[in-house]
Amino acid sequence: MDHAPVDVLIRRTDPDVPLPARAHPGDAGCDLVTTEAAELEPGERAVLPTGVSIALPDGYAAFVHPRSGLAARCGVALVNAPGTVDAGYRGEIKVIVVNLDPRKNVRFERFDRIAQLVVQRVEAVRFHEVAQLPGSARDAGGFGSTGGHAGEHNSYALKGQ
Repeated sequence: MDHAPVDVLIRRTDPDVPLPARAHPGDAGCDLVTTEAAELEPGERAVLPTGVSIALPDGYAAFVHPRSGLAARCGVALVNAPGTVDAGYRGEIKVIVVNLDPRKNVRFERFDRIAQLVVQRVEAVRFHEVAQLPGSARDAGGFGSTGGHAGEHNSYALKGQ
């Protein structure tokens, strides 16, 4: 590691919960677990507690990201991915999960890994209102402006005609 780690204060709201940790050296995120069992039917969502609250230094935020294995194997997604934990927030971190599988229920047991927490520096910004923005190579090109994928062959061209 070429820089010092950021010190983050953490409090367990559940005394038995494991502290967030990286599964492998070099991982960006630390695993978050749920402290409550839950079963979600297809399309159902739930707010799952993690049993931890944190105090981030000013200039930092934590982002709750989905776990790719849960998405690939079970169709589990996070409704507001990534969830943002601001430096001033001191409550328990909770994760909003949704079961996107069209047919199967998904079950979580106590201490199952449900998400990952990534801590990042965030820049303070000042907005300056202007009458016109400077041009760029992309300009106002938005959704699909760089092309689609094989399943959308000519869909934009057909809709515009």
